[in-house]
Amino acid sequence: MHTTAVANPSLDSLIAATRATLERIAAEFSPAVFASSLAAEDMVLTDLILRHKLDIGIFTLETGRLHAETLGMLDRIRETYGYEVTPFRPEPAAIDAYVKQNGRDAFYESVDMRKECCRIRKIEPLKRALAGNKAWVTGQRRAQSVTRAELHVQEDDAAHGMIKFNPLADWSEQDVWDYIRANQVPYNPLHDRGYPSIGCEPCTRAIEPGEDVRAGRWWWENPESKECGLHVVDGKLIRIKPIAAAAD
Repeated sequence: MHTTAVANPSLDSLIAATRATLERIAAEFSPAVFASSLAAEDMVLTDLILRHKLDIGIFTLETGRLHAETLGMLDRIRETYGYEVTPFRPEPAAIDAYVKQNGRDAFYESVDMRKECCRIRKIEPLKRALAGNKAWVTGQRRAQSVTRAELHVQEDDAAHGMIKFNPLADWSEQDVWDYIRANQVPYNPLHDRGYPSIGCEPCTRAIEPGEDVRAGRWWWENPESKECGLHVVDGKLIRIKPIAAAAD
């Protein structure tokens, strides 16, 4: 489910600013990588990176519980851009131990159990994916949820020892879909079925009209806890200090 096309006079300036940010990342922070969820926002960044042949690697966290439609985006990217997104997967032994001790779907039982599953399936693979890089890029936007309202375009991520960029921080949901339509960017078909935000299959549902775009993520939890841990340290959401020289 996505928004209807409307006039969007600000989109060109947003695209220009985002492209400039990505070009600066490639020029000044190499090697840098983009962590793609393969959802709409991240397809915008994928298109900008690959269309302009920017030296930023693209990887995804293949958790083992993704929708078939999400995994299908790897083929769509390969067919459209001739690019192989690198998948990072959880350690099989860690998955086996979690399932044996708690059950495969124990994440429904408590926030702690859910976060432990996310730690195994996302956070540990992310550390491996980021190793050896100077910067990483995300598709986060301020408008996505209350947990991301303080997002900056460029931040000092001390937790991972590198610079973190959120080039789409200023973009709205409308901006994302206007770009996708204007540039014929491939996107996850789940978006047309009421999934504006897509994570692991058992932790994502379609939303109702008028609900927050991330209401379908971990829908059984309070909004304040709805982060997987990729942007959390010691159980607390990272409020990373923006770099003074960065223009948001």
